[in-house]
Amino acid sequence: MKSAWKVIKEQIDHFYLIRRLSLYDLRSKNKNNYLGMVWELLNPCIQIMIYWFVFGLLLSRDDVTMGGEPVPFISWLVGGFFLWTFCYQSIISGSKSIYSRLRMLSKMNFPMSIIPSFNIFSQFYVHLTTVGLAIVLYQIMGYYINIYYLQLIYFAFAAICLLFAIALITSTISTIIRDFHMLLSSTFRMFLYVSGVLWPLSKVEQFPVLLSIMQLNPLHYLIEGYRAAFFGTEWYFITHWQMTIFFWIIVVILLIIGASMHVRFRRHFIDFL
Repeated sequence: MKSAWKVIKEQIDHFYLIRRLSLYDLRSKNKNNYLGMVWELLNPCIQIMIYWFVFGLLLSRDDVTMGGEPVPFISWLVGGFFLWTFCYQSIISGSKSIYSRLRMLSKMNFPMSIIPSFNIFSQFYVHLTTVGLAIVLYQIMGYYINIYYLQLIYFAFAAICLLFAIALITSTISTIIRDFHMLLSSTFRMFLYVSGVLWPLSKVEQFPVLLSIMQLNPLHYLIEGYRAAFFGTEWYFITHWQMTIFFWIIVVILLIIGASMHVRFRRHFIDFL
């Protein structure tokens, strides 16, 4: 617990630096592309069109029921896919955030724990853009801005907390065992198919044990919360208060584990150069 408070304090004390480094990181990644940071928006849009073509057209997905009303598959897909992209990119880039910058860290004087943070914030700026695009699309589709949009603030904050806790763990392991990043990148794609991004988990309701296990996935909680906000169906974090409590228990546990690992090993990170 002591390590967790220490890491949290480092984030608060260096929040200005985190924001500056995240913007610099976002620009530097795209400086050699003709379209620059536009690619950060184009990539998820291209992916979502591919999944819509495969699952929505070729496999003829039926409308999905949201709040008792049928919702076209493409509208339902947009509601969760942009959040999934943010989570996936943050976890993958966060896992290699420290070992890919060890040379820089040996010359800089700031806590190593802010490295995963500014990687996440770099992806968060892109996420804000995609959320803005989703809102525009929903206005065209007839799903207008509503009071439930306010819970997007909560779910975005919850996503950042979860991703930071995971990044502390994965970045520490990846620095010590470099192969871990490759394993994580290969296996995490599986979560796209078990988090309720491409198909509603209600399709496996005839297997209640399997359904319960899949619903315990923290990403599923966040994705369904986003959809509840976009479609104005409910205050998801209140009506599903049991899942909210479970989600934050998971975040706290991961944060304590991640902070303990990070604080214990970070003085030895430079040795892995």
